[in-house]
Formats: sequence, C-alpha cells, structure tokens
Amino acid sequence: MMQETLCLLMKCFLEFVLLPTLGLCFLHALVNMRLLHRLRPSPVRDLASQDVSVLVPARNEERRIRDCLASLIAQEPPVREILLLNDRSDDRTEEIARELGFREEVGSRLRLVQGEELPPGWVGKNWACHQLSRSVDVRSTHLLFTDADTVHSPGCARTALAHAGAVRADLLSLWPDQITGTWSEKIFIPLGYLLFMAFQPFPLLAWLQADPRRVKRFGISQSSLAQLGAANGQFLLFRREAYLALGGHEALRDHLVEDIAFGRRVASRTGEGMRLVNADGIKLLKCRMYSGLSDLWEGFSKNLRPVFEESHVGFLLFGAVIFSLFLLPFLLLAAAFLGFISLLWLSLLAVALILLLRALLTIRFRTSWLSWVAHPFGIVMAILLSLNSWRLCRSNSVSWKGRFYSGTTRSSLELPPEH
Repeated sequence: MMQETLCLLMKCFLEFVLLPTLGLCFLHALVNMRLLHRLRPSPVRDLASQDVSVLVPARNEERRIRDCLASLIAQEPPVREILLLNDRSDDRTEEIARELGFREEVGSRLRLVQGEELPPGWVGKNWACHQLSRSVDVRSTHLLFTDADTVHSPGCARTALAHAGAVRADLLSLWPDQITGTWSEKIFIPLGYLLFMAFQPFPLLAWLQADPRRVKRFGISQSSLAQLGAANGQFLLFRREAYLALGGHEALRDHLVEDIAFGRRVASRTGEGMRLVNADGIKLLKCRMYSGLSDLWEGFSKNLRPVFEESHVGFLLFGAVIFSLFLLPFLLLAAAFLGFISLLWLSLLAVALILLLRALLTIRFRTSWLSWVAHPFGIVMAILLSLNSWRLCRSNSVSWKGRFYSGTTRSSLELPPEH
C-alpha cells in the first residue's frame, strides 16, 4: 500500500511538476543561447577615441602566465597598456613577465606592478584588481580585467570594445572557450553552461534594458534587478566611468565571487540606464580554469556557497531544484528498470529531455562529451562541492591560493562596513 502511494505521488510530481519545469528550462535555455551573441574577430575599425587598459592580477601563475601575456602583447590598438600585478608570487611569475618585457617604470606600455600586502577585510583578487585600477593611464576610456589563465586571439580586445560600443554596454563580459584536460574538469566545468542557460533570465534583463523606464513603471526594486545579473570574471570590460560609479573593486573588497557581484551591481542600476551585456567569446579567447580535481575542488568550494551571498534559503532551495530536476529523473529511471516503481515512460521522457538539452549545450559551447555521458555523476559532484562550500563557509575556513577567508558574504549591493 505504501509503495503504491509513493508511486502515485512520484507520478504526480513527474507529470505535473518536474516535466513541465524541465520543459520550461529547455525552452529558456534555447532562448538564452539565441540571445547570447557569439562574437567573431571584427575588421579593423577606427577606435582611436577609445583606449583600453588591460589589467591582469597574477598570483603564482607560472604555468600559464606566459601564454596569457604573449597573447595580450599581440593585441593591436586600442590597447593602450597592459598592467600585470604580481600578487606576492613565490614562483616564476615575475621572472616570466620580465622576460616578456614588463617593467616597473610608470608610463611603460608593459607595466609590472608589485602587489602590496593584503589588508584586513579584503579578498586577494579584489585587492589586486583595486591596485591595478589605481595605476591605469587616465586617458583610457575602458578597463579590461582578465585572468592570468586566459589566452586571447588576435583582435580580441578590439572586437570586444567595438561590440561594447555598439550595444552601449557599461560592462561587457565574455564567456571563453573553456579548455578542460582531466576527467574532473571535463565532467564538471560544462555544468556551468547548463545552469547558466537554464536559469539566467537574459530575456527579462534585455527587455528592461531596452526601456529602463519599465523598471519604475512596474515597481521593480534594485534587489530584484540584481538577481537578473551575472558576469564572468575571466573577461570583464568596463566603461571606466561606470566602473568608478559602481565603486570599483573597493565596493566589493570582501566579496568572494566578485564577477557575479559586479553583474548584479550593474543590473541593479538598469533603471538608471546602466547596461550589462554577456556575450559568447569562444572565437576570441580560451581559458583553462583548473588543472585537476584538487584545484577544481578548492576553487568551486570557495565559490558555490558565496554566490548566494547572505541567502541561506536561496542556497538550499537551489540545491533542491538541481537535485529534483537534473538527478532525480535518473534515479527514478534506475528504480523503474529494477522494478521498484512503475514510472518507466515518464522517467525516460525526463531523462531524454535532460540529455537532449545537454547535447545542444555541448555542441553550442564545444565542451567535452564526457560531461554529457556522465551527467548524473556530474550533478552528484556538484552537490558534494556545494555541501563542502557550505561547510567551509560555516566554519570560516575558506582557502584560495594560500590565503584564508571567513566565507561570510554580504549582499553585493551593500557597501563594505568601513563605508
């Protein structure tokens, strides 16, 4: 009797909740993929009135810094200068930069900035970026923050600047070609595209940005607007005036996920005319985020809980949604095959919908097919990483690149306590 009741409840859940929600996520992902414009190297244009300062924070990046800097040096105008901040590295990062021509002289196009000691209350990367922002040429109209593990194709900066101008972006964020080497990277990294495309409300933000008066007309609060924003810290191109108006990295000094926070800060000011634009940069740059399971585990354990800032409920609710939508159908299908429940066709339909979506995303973003094959394992990995992130934040023991942080993350709309 109990088994029949459970089977009936699961049937109703699958038929009236899970399958319709999966269908909506599928359609939403298709729309998002359509809206996420893929940039391609553009022809040389007259951008003489707009210059870019490229800013690269680097801490112990000897494995990747040479390729990154070489690709940036090859960028033609409008790149005015490239600034590298050596964030107290104890490897060959500085030596490699000097080999490529970086010097500490003020005014040098290839400028090496020595990082100061991390002050209390700051996250390392935010402090590094803040120092870089204080060192740029005052004539630069745009600031491009990019990570030391990126490699930029010729014309990347020029194309991004041209697109930012065409769409009037205060912040343009590109999503690069994600290079994966080990099995853990291949399985886990592509999940980011699934979550981003299935849940990020690009259409609503684009609709509001088309006419900022709609924000006031519909009474949308800044905190609600902020939830529409996201950005990728691997490539953040700011209009300089907008960066300063947002408070720069100083306003996010203690935020562990500063790229998402910047996206939210820009989106929160949509009613004032600020514009956040995300674009597909696969043709323009590539990035290898991590080099194996240990790096990946530490990096995402740092990020996953703080993405939800002060919202414990949001974190737990999103975890429940991910489990229900993207893992439960596989568990139910396995149970149906083993004869425990009679939900074979409904479970099979849900699994087929998930795999079709994953296949489309794999093709669109050129990610590893191993993530498609091992989808359930990837979701389990994501849940375990989330729980570990929760544990570290609760115990105030979040670590990254030899530094430790409390894991307490305030709203990206609030200023630091000193303000």
